[in-house]
Amino acid sequence: MTREHHYEVTVSWRGNTGTGTSGYRSYERSHDLASAGLPIIEGSADPAFVGDASRWNPEQLLLGALSQCHMLSYLALCSLGRVVVVAYEDSARGLLHESARTRGRFTEVILAPLVTVASESMVTEATALHRRAHEVCFIANSVNFPVRHVPTIRVPAGHD
Repeated sequence: MTREHHYEVTVSWRGNTGTGTSGYRSYERSHDLASAGLPIIEGSADPAFVGDASRWNPEQLLLGALSQCHMLSYLALCSLGRVVVVAYEDSARGLLHESARTRGRFTEVILAPLVTVASESMVTEATALHRRAHEVCFIANSVNFPVRHVPTIRVPAGHD
């Protein structure tokens, strides 16, 4: 069975300060990301590239997409495998390398989910499911750099 899913996002530049892109520092990198029925995401470039630190940049959004996709894939697999997750938080980190040869590209992303499961008996399976979640994550399957996982699984005090 083959299925297709279509997505649409509109990116609108908001950074014309009166002279457009007449010079590298003559415009703001401010823009909005929109999709029907959803809140607007205010974007910019990373401050290293003359962006506004108070707005999301594409590099952060890429990390967020990888982290979200992994989490959603993981939670689905846990629910199917009878692993009860009661809390999940990820601290994603990425390395963007700039050079004259490659310009700029991500060379690695590390996801470090802190997962709390309901019982000590679920820890082994909860750990193993991170590998499977990576295999089925649509976003991780779409990038050309390694996405590593360093999960920590814990059990609430007083459980098993």
